Amino acid sequence: MKASIAKNYGPPEVLTLEEVEKPSPKANEVRVKIHATTVNRTDCGFRRPDYFIVRLINGFFKPRRKIFGTEFAGEVDAIGEKVSQFKIGDPVFGLNLNKFGTHAEYVCITENKAIALKPNNISYTEAAAVCDGLMMAITYLQKINFTTETKILINGASGSIGSAAVQLANYYGAHVTAVCNTRSADIVKSIGADKIINYELEDFTKKGKTYDVILDTVGKSSYFKCKKILKPGGIYFSSELGFLGQNIFLPLTTPLFSSRKVKFPIPACTQKDLEFFKALLESGNYNAVIDRNYSFDEIVEATRYVEMGEKIGNVVIRITDKD
Repeated sequence: MKASIAKNYGPPEVLTLEEVEKPSPKANEVRVKIHATTVNRTDCGFRRPDYFIVRLINGFFKPRRKIFGTEFAGEVDAIGEKVSQFKIGDPVFGLNLNKFGTHAEYVCITENKAIALKPNNISYTEAAAVCDGLMMAITYLQKINFTTETKILINGASGSIGSAAVQLANYYGAHVTAVCNTRSADIVKSIGADKIINYELEDFTKKGKTYDVILDTVGKSSYFKCKKILKPGGIYFSSELGFLGQNIFLPLTTPLFSSRKVKFPIPACTQKDLEFFKALLESGNYNAVIDRNYSFDEIVEATRYVEMGEKIGNVVIRITDKD
């Protein structure tokens, strides 16, 4: 099969398309023929490891897992002897968060992990572009009590995580203030933002408004900059470790000295989460936000674009022409 291989850490150009052995499913695995995948921040972070922890996970000097990619949508084309939930030909989508490997024509997934039948009302391209952002967004938003009116500010509202968080917070009934640029303002408004702050024109930390929750999906602010616009009892989340890894330690110290708290939950995705994502998509309460589509041969170019940090929603890689 064809796969995108990274034999070394480095810029997008370290990625090469090569022929590798097609994986065979174990007894409890299904093999998926991938029609579409994505390039996201996780892929870029593991290919060019700015954080030392990435090297601890995936090799000090070169990648242990050479095929990146976490999101996928495709069809089951082989099953292990103990598989009972899926059959050959099933259209599926999901997330292979810990093992990667979806920048390839085939991937094997344990049947009870983050894989589910694809919603009938969306394409493979759309299905590939929802799981990572929703997984990150729900990691934070499930820590919030939405039974009372909640005002949430989402910084980086136009990216994969941000656009998912806007839609999910809107679904839960929150009042959403979205921070984004001019180019993405109309799209962010259309997916559920109640108010837009254009960071090209103004600093959201100096607006004087206060919020119950601040979610920084791009890691370009900090708790200390945002503290003054957090209400007492408010919560600050960030998708990044922060300066000197502060977002790992602040959840331990902020409850001791302030009513305002930092939380840094570890993202995970289960099959139950996938079923919830599927229900959101089928009910029309969530839409995939896709900036660009690339062919598999253009994965280096796609990766360069993602690393510019200007994408709106997701960047999809079409492995096949099936939609």
